[in-house]
Amino acid sequence: MRIATWNVNSIRARVDRTVDWMVREDVDVLAMQEIKCKPEQFPAQAFEDAGYELAIHGLNQWNGVAIASRLPMTDVVTGFPGMPGFLKGQEGPDQPLEARALGVTVNEQRLWSLYVPNGRALGDPHYAYKLDWLAALREHARAELAANPRLALALMGDWNVAPRDEDMGDPSFVPGESTHISQPERDAFDAFESAGLTDVVRELVPEGFTFWDYKRLRFPRNEGMRIDFILGSPAFAEQVTDASIHRNERKGEAPSDHVPVLVDLITADEDDDRPMIF
Repeated sequence: MRIATWNVNSIRARVDRTVDWMVREDVDVLAMQEIKCKPEQFPAQAFEDAGYELAIHGLNQWNGVAIASRLPMTDVVTGFPGMPGFLKGQEGPDQPLEARALGVTVNEQRLWSLYVPNGRALGDPHYAYKLDWLAALREHARAELAANPRLALALMGDWNVAPRDEDMGDPSFVPGESTHISQPERDAFDAFESAGLTDVVRELVPEGFTFWDYKRLRFPRNEGMRIDFILGSPAFAEQVTDASIHRNERKGEAPSDHVPVLVDLITADEDDDRPMIF
C-alpha cells in the first residue's frame, strides 16, 4: 500500500500534475493540503476517472484539505476535538474553524491530512494560534492511542515547522526572528513523540527538502525547507518498508512549491498474501 502527502497549492491549477503523478507512482492514498476551493469546486472527475474516490474539506479559496483513495474510506471527519479556530482581530473562544484537518480510515489505517497554520510572524496572533493548534492535535492523537494502542495512525501534511537545523536551507529565515524555526514551534513538533508518534520518513530519507519558495531562485539554489512530514504510531511505523521525497515534482510547468512525500506499507492483508518460506 502506497500512501503520500502533498501540499498541492491549488488543486484546480494542478489537477493534471497531481493525478498524473499518482497514477505514475501507483499511489493508493494521497493526502492533499491547500486545495484552495470548496468541495463543489474540486476537479473531482479527473480523480474519479483514474479510479480514486474523494473526501474533501474546503470552505473558501484559502486552506482546504482532501484525501484521494483507491480503497474505500470510512469514518470521515473534519477537524478534531479541541481544534482551535482563528479570525484576525478576534480573540477568545468560539472563533471560526478553518479547513485544516480531515481524517479517514482506509484499510484499517487511520489517516489525517493536516495543514498546520503558518504562524506568520513571532508575536503575531496567528503564531499563538499555531502553537495552540499543534497542542490540541497532539492531545487528540495521545487520546486516540491511549484508547487504542494498536491503532495504525498517521498524521500527514504540511506542518510549517522545520524541526532541525538541517531542515532549513532558506537564508531568509533567521533564528530568533522567524517562524518555522523558533524553539516553541520545534518543541511543539518534538512533543508528538511523547504522544507516541514518530517521523516514519526521516530514518529512510535522512536528507532532503520538501518546499522551495517560488522567489529568488530558491529551487535552483536548493534553498528549501523540510516541512512536510508523516508522523506515525508504532502500529503504523512497523508497516513502513520504504519512503521517498519526490523532488522532481518541483520541476516543470506550474509546479507546487511543495513536493510529495511517500511511504510504502506492508499491511496485514498484503502480508497474508506473501508466500510462506520454510
